[in-house]
Amino acid sequence: MDVTPIIPADRQLIDGYAASGFRVSGIAYTGAILVFPDGTQAWDVRMLDEVTPASLQPVIARGTVQILLLGCGRRMRPVPAPLRQALRAAGIVVDAMDTGAACRTYNVLLAEDRRVAAALLPLG
Repeated sequence: MDVTPIIPADRQLIDGYAASGFRVSGIAYTGAILVFPDGTQAWDVRMLDEVTPASLQPVIARGTVQILLLGCGRRMRPVPAPLRQALRAAGIVVDAMDTGAACRTYNVLLAEDRRVAAALLPLG
């Protein structure tokens, strides 16, 4: 029995992650990225301390994201209260975890057709 979830071809599936970047739907990205079900873009953030409501404006502006997975790099760190509150005011629940867990969780939620996005810092 095949238990692999069926994900439509037009969806952005995270294929891999490393110290330098990511592979999403067969395309390599260097550095941090924002992943949405319908697209992936470079994210001009190098470390977790640079994550602010302004840096997450592409996520907030979409108006469709309900869950934001924040990949913190090698280790999970808590989301600062002001950032969590700003996202909550936009109707977005943020869940911080290590980047590997964020990638895997994003793929599962994508397969469930959830309104999810991922803000991912590389492992490096």
